[in-house]
Amino acid sequence: MDKPLQSLNRQSPAVSIDPVTPSPPALTFRTDIQFVPGVGSQRTPLLHRLGIRTAGQALFFFPRSYEYPNQWMEVGELREGVPAALVGRITEVEVVSRSAGKSVLGVLVENETGAVRLLFFNQPYRVETLLRGSRVIVSGVPKLAGFRFEFIHPQVTILGEHEQVPAGRILPIYPLVEGLKQSHLRKAIAAVVDGLADGVEEVLDDDLRRDAAQRIAATLPPASEADSLAMDQLPGIAKALREIHRPSSQAELDAARSRLIFQELLVLQLALAIRRRKLTTDLTAPSLPPSAVIDARIRNRFPFELTADQIQAMNDVGRDMARQFPMNRLVQGDVGSGKTVVAQYAMLLAVAHGYQAVMMAPTEVLARQHVQTLSRCLAQSRVRIGLLCGSLTVAERREVLRKSAAGEIDVLVGTQALLYGEISFAKLGLCVIDEQHKFGVDQRRALRQGGVDPHYLVLTATPIPRTMTMTMFGDLDVSTLRQKPPGRGTVHTYLAIDGWRERWWRFVANRIDEGRQAFVVTPRIRNDKPDNDSAAAESDLNADSDSPDESTGEDVSSAIATFQQLREGALAGYRIDLLHGRMSTEEKTAAMERFAQGRTQVLVSTTVIEVGIDVPNATVMTVLGAERFGLAQLHQLRGRVSRGTHDGHVCLFTDRSDAPDESDRLKTFAETNDGFEIAEADFRLRGPGDLMGRRQSGMPPMMIADLTRDEAILTIARELAQEMIDADADLSAPAMAKLKSQVMRRYGDVLSLGDVA
Repeated sequence: MDKPLQSLNRQSPAVSIDPVTPSPPALTFRTDIQFVPGVGSQRTPLLHRLGIRTAGQALFFFPRSYEYPNQWMEVGELREGVPAALVGRITEVEVVSRSAGKSVLGVLVENETGAVRLLFFNQPYRVETLLRGSRVIVSGVPKLAGFRFEFIHPQVTILGEHEQVPAGRILPIYPLVEGLKQSHLRKAIAAVVDGLADGVEEVLDDDLRRDAAQRIAATLPPASEADSLAMDQLPGIAKALREIHRPSSQAELDAARSRLIFQELLVLQLALAIRRRKLTTDLTAPSLPPSAVIDARIRNRFPFELTADQIQAMNDVGRDMARQFPMNRLVQGDVGSGKTVVAQYAMLLAVAHGYQAVMMAPTEVLARQHVQTLSRCLAQSRVRIGLLCGSLTVAERREVLRKSAAGEIDVLVGTQALLYGEISFAKLGLCVIDEQHKFGVDQRRALRQGGVDPHYLVLTATPIPRTMTMTMFGDLDVSTLRQKPPGRGTVHTYLAIDGWRERWWRFVANRIDEGRQAFVVTPRIRNDKPDNDSAAAESDLNADSDSPDESTGEDVSSAIATFQQLREGALAGYRIDLLHGRMSTEEKTAAMERFAQGRTQVLVSTTVIEVGIDVPNATVMTVLGAERFGLAQLHQLRGRVSRGTHDGHVCLFTDRSDAPDESDRLKTFAETNDGFEIAEADFRLRGPGDLMGRRQSGMPPMMIADLTRDEAILTIARELAQEMIDADADLSAPAMAKLKSQVMRRYGDVLSLGDVA
């Protein structure tokens, strides 16, 4: 080998021993983690960093993965290329220098049958844990180098000095923090399992575990059913906890995981089912049925053919609003699928019965657009429409509030300004929340007044993955719009390569010459550090919330710079305008009106145009810095050029050296126009937390279930939960007492279920 930089043949540090203290009493679930065997005062802070403060928390601190044993061999039995495992002691550790700052860490491991060398390339930090004198398990694929076998980047497990070598068992791998070894955590949790597992109360009776096991087994491929779930019922909780931490076989591990995942998801689904039932028993709403006359009168207002999905959604809304408890319905649909038409139907149904309707939008631009759309639809009708937003003068706001309280406004459209101040309604019957993911549950409750609750209709143009509709939106009934109105053009998506920019801008110019209009979208308003004074009005609180931090100093496409470059370069001579969230409300409104009326041909914008902007003549979109946008956000942006009869064209450019077609995420976006497929892909990439944001704030995190992996068990848990509530609405049967108690402990406060208990 090359000349070593340094020799690191250090001895393992002496094992520290805590001062002798009286033996602690037998473990309980509340025992301080310090007094669990194998922890002590020195390791306690490390476990605190993992969120483990008590023995009970350690019991439910589940492995993140598992280490599977290779065949145990002596050194003389090793064969090149055949996976193997052996136990030995580290006798040498050295880092060897290579050119350009690269290094090789060599570790010699010996036992009574011989020696092997472990090699780690460019991982010098491993010298901190691979210490001379340590006992280790080495697992990997040996390679013969001269007269000695080498393991390149093997799995190495540090063993305690007197720790017994596992007899080929599956070993748990737990999340760690710096300074804590797997062996330490394994020892502590093993002690907790031995002391506490048998004391965990069983909340799932035999019949329920048998039913669940049969349903889960039915979802497995035939070849794996016998191996993965060979049992008549899910294991009891004590056995499941022992097997999840110390599996005796793969089959037992799979059964234990299924049991624990099912229980966690069942508890959540029972909480949601109870909440859905509460809405039908504890709250009272006005009955607003769609009679044949009212229904026909409303539908005749729409000067176009409704899609089958829109008709079904309207039927759902009409059925819900006819009841004497609040509608709580989510209408989700792909961009351009006509969700606003369903909302108009609901609002006019309320007005037809003499009630008021309120519609809340996430931005003032969108709120004003809703007012314009409603005004066109209701021209020459007696329906009175009002607007409440942050840009109104004090006198204008006071007048809107007066009219709302006096019943002189039938449909009030607004932004988050609806949530603040002393707003009241004479007879509120319906609340419509557009782009509901921008608002939390508490904000929706702010619109509730008096002893009679309004009906709720929430809309989203961001299709929600199926598992999310069963969890974070499980308290809502769901209508889905997949169909597009007839006559819409096709949108073509391109991933730009080097050298495309000049050619693409010529393409944009040609489309403009044909009479079309174009969007240019950037991830940032400006490249220099932003002013402390954000001029964005409250109505645009979320308008640019997904844009990258502008203070990083990176060379990122920005709206202001792009606007200047296009006006002076590739699109010089065309009418170009600028729109972003830091402009005043009046400036944003004026820019959108100029573009909607065709007075400007190109609109350079940030993501303030992401939601709801409807300009059918805009058929071309250029997205700069595309790698900085999420899949769902890109799909929303693309929806701005699929509003009319002409074909749309979207081209993605990146700010990085690699082209868009080198990104799997961007290739996924280009390969499909289906928002539901994109939502599922986005969900797999980003996970539920990133997707749902504030919607799930306050919800306890999942301990073992994974919504991206466990959809089949989630579906079974939802079905069983609803069956249980249908059979015993209050879960009053003695067999349900412990399960009900767990539901209330975990979700009672979060979902306001306390009075059910």
